[in-house]
Amino acid sequence: MHSFMSVDPALLRLSETVGLEPAWQDVHGQMHQVKEPILRSMLDTLGLPCGNAQQIADSQCELEQSGLSSPGAMLIVDVDEPPVFAYAGPLAYVLNLEDGSQYAGMANSVGPGMASIRGVQQTGYHQLLIGPLQITLAVAPKRCPSIDDIAGQRDTCHWGISAQVYSLSRVSESASGNLPVWPGWTSGGDFGALARLARHAGQASASALAISPVHAMFSADPQRYSPYSPSSRLFLNVAYIDPAIVMGELEVSQATRELVADWNGDKARRASVVDWNCILPKRLALLRQLFDRFRRQAADALVERYTAFRRQGGEALESHARYEALHAHYRAVLGPASGWQDWPAQLHDPLGQCVQAYAMQHEADIDFHVFLQWLADEGLRHVQDSARAAGMSIGLITDLAIGTDPRGSHAWSRQGEMLTGVSVGAPPDLYQSRGQYWSLTALSPRALRQNGYIAFLETLRAALRHAGGVRIDHILGLARMWLIPQGASPVDGVYMRYPRADMMRLLALEAWRHKAIVVGENLGTVPEGFNDTLRQQGILGTSVLWFERSSAGFLPPHEWSAHAIATTTTHDLPTLAGWWEARDLDWRERLGQIPDGAAAQQRDIRKHEKTALWKALRDAGCISSPDTGLPVAAPREAILEFVSSTPAPLVIIPLEDLLGLIEQPNLPGSEGADPVAHPNWVQCLPAGVDGIFSRPDVRRSIDAIKHGRRHS
Repeated sequence: MHSFMSVDPALLRLSETVGLEPAWQDVHGQMHQVKEPILRSMLDTLGLPCGNAQQIADSQCELEQSGLSSPGAMLIVDVDEPPVFAYAGPLAYVLNLEDGSQYAGMANSVGPGMASIRGVQQTGYHQLLIGPLQITLAVAPKRCPSIDDIAGQRDTCHWGISAQVYSLSRVSESASGNLPVWPGWTSGGDFGALARLARHAGQASASALAISPVHAMFSADPQRYSPYSPSSRLFLNVAYIDPAIVMGELEVSQATRELVADWNGDKARRASVVDWNCILPKRLALLRQLFDRFRRQAADALVERYTAFRRQGGEALESHARYEALHAHYRAVLGPASGWQDWPAQLHDPLGQCVQAYAMQHEADIDFHVFLQWLADEGLRHVQDSARAAGMSIGLITDLAIGTDPRGSHAWSRQGEMLTGVSVGAPPDLYQSRGQYWSLTALSPRALRQNGYIAFLETLRAALRHAGGVRIDHILGLARMWLIPQGASPVDGVYMRYPRADMMRLLALEAWRHKAIVVGENLGTVPEGFNDTLRQQGILGTSVLWFERSSAGFLPPHEWSAHAIATTTTHDLPTLAGWWEARDLDWRERLGQIPDGAAAQQRDIRKHEKTALWKALRDAGCISSPDTGLPVAAPREAILEFVSSTPAPLVIIPLEDLLGLIEQPNLPGSEGADPVAHPNWVQCLPAGVDGIFSRPDVRRSIDAIKHGRRHS
């Protein structure tokens, strides 16, 4: 039993009641006690004063008395599960179902101050009226949809690809490429290129196209381009707009000719990296020209679509547009890296009079950012429509980042829903010995319960809006998150428990309503029993080749999980070619991430790992040639067949591995390192989207995937 003798027992009780875990176990099984100042800091952040004994007692009382009486509270149950709630009064009730039907009945008293009604068979969001209470009753299905539920038939051959959207190129290998290239679109992906990729992949029999997050970034700061550090998860990255999807190629060409800017030399050629500092201003300039033309002469049908989108977006859309305009307004004075906390205090309230006055005075700027979100939304819809039209049974699998930049739109517009003064991160583990500080804020679990989970629901709905699936980054965050006080070391954090059962039920409900599968990134320090919970909820985990090992070597395909997608790698890990050639070790040594004198040992370990993988490939029948020793280059096709022959219901192969690329998209912990940073989140693919699937090596790779799937 771990001892907490040095910590105030009342403080411990308050911490545990609100969900803070006063102790944590590291990857080596060693227990660590959270320092008392860390607990006090976190309690203050959660709005629970704890400076003295009386404050602790008052905060404890506040927690114990909160419940369904809170405005906007929600009761979440499984289908047919009798809802139980705190109530003492007349037992007659009325239940208004979401479909408009109504039922009346008598509740049962199930204990002092507790009541229950019979289970509800219809899933959805219903209204329970009993006495003075009005309770939103969310009735969830038992699990998320499976791939078979979505596809409509049982099939073990599902496979797909994953892509970093920014890496895609509209520029074809030949001058006869069909995608138009405007100034600013010569490199850096967009939804038009992504739609073409979806069509090619679907025609090659892929079932899914998984993409990196396309959340809204900062249009006034092109340097903030990491897809996992967005401004808002409610809206989309306007850098990915293909304006021709909505406006038509002729209109875009005419707007281009009207621009005064000198873009000579902006040739249509592929680049090796995306220079957002150069590209994004050009894209925004053309989009502003299109917006001005739209305001002057748009067809009535287009105006009606835009107006309907704006009306549907409501307050959240208006707030995001105002944030974008304000951020651009204050950029000259405060710098592009500034956030809403740096603005004048009267602008900190997104619904305040000063913000309303600014919006009225800068109406065109606000309208422009709404217009951008409309174009982006229509673009992503076009991608999913293209995927399904090409035969994909799932189509897009979007990616939901774990949090947002605390300086951004989401944190500004949802201040009451967000944690402040802390960052999400990770404790030290086998791969990051110093832990990780992600500089992200996250939803407050206390606010989620008090406000009927609306912030979680609107985030989920945004991710599922135009998708057949969603990947939830660091899905362990539905159970607990490692939170680090601002300025502290990652080791000086604390785990905060989240209402896992409620959030997973809502996830299942929304997944069914959107007809989408759910994939969880369950890598890292996984709480005991969490993977079992994922299986029970129908949430697919993630099996990565580099981690599927035992003391005897790499696991044979039949021992991989049947409840997880299978993949060769992730964006944060080496590609097949990079791992085989130890490119990741080259970078880590160059950046000082490998201790002095350990590099040779790491390379020796990698050589033994390659031998183990080679043996596993042979044992699985993926290599039939005579054994002449390890090949110089990675046996790409054999590895793809190996991973594809696992019992996973879906195999996802990154484009980087289809193309045999050596560099991984992101090397964690390498930003701004000396002497040079790894090119994170900017690398372009060496082929245009219309040329990828015609390459002989890619065709051989796809044949290997299909062969493995048939034998899975």
